Amino acid sequence: MPIPHNMPAIDRHLLREDVYQRLRDAIVDGSLAPGEQLRDVELAARLGVSRTPVREALLRLAEAGLVVAQPGRSTTVSSLNLRDIREARDVVAAMHELAVREAVGGLTEADLDAMREANDRFRAAIERGDVEAALRADDELHGIPVRVASNRALTSVLDQFTPVLRRAERLRFSSLGGRASLARHDNLIRLCAAGDADQAAAVAFDTWRTLPATVE
Repeated sequence: MPIPHNMPAIDRHLLREDVYQRLRDAIVDGSLAPGEQLRDVELAARLGVSRTPVREALLRLAEAGLVVAQPGRSTTVSSLNLRDIREARDVVAAMHELAVREAVGGLTEADLDAMREANDRFRAAIERGDVEAALRADDELHGIPVRVASNRALTSVLDQFTPVLRRAERLRFSSLGGRASLARHDNLIRLCAAGDADQAAAVAFDTWRTLPATVE
């Protein structure tokens, strides 16, 4: 049967991004363990895609430090060390500081309400011990200034290095550190609403810079 002329083409960018995100998330949540060998043929078969988007995803993951690629030999999930986490933490903190500084003047009341609502969901998740829900709410809250700042270079850096910090975020949100994040979120939103870009940016930096540098 001939393919209809009006059939929409597959968005290859979305395919590449989906493969990258699924492999990244599997590494971050431990489904793909440190030291595990990653074969593009096997991964492509498991994901139901060609080898090309898998290879591209592995290259991006290597740039982020989540896998170690040895050309012509093998690719394995990396065992992150303290230096990897500290460096990623400092870069991510600086990017969020910049995002908030650039975004404060452009945040609408709807944006601020969305940040408050995300923080309410974060609070509820912390209280019931739901780390995954806390991570999602935290991502949404901090993602609003990033979106409003609309700095593509900044967003690209965050996309590359934030996954390295997931283990540290999980440790914080599963402990009393999660409640400290609530206070920082409240302060961040208050300062953003007041239009205090410098102080809001400082709080954003502190929120990320105080993540535990851990490999546990």
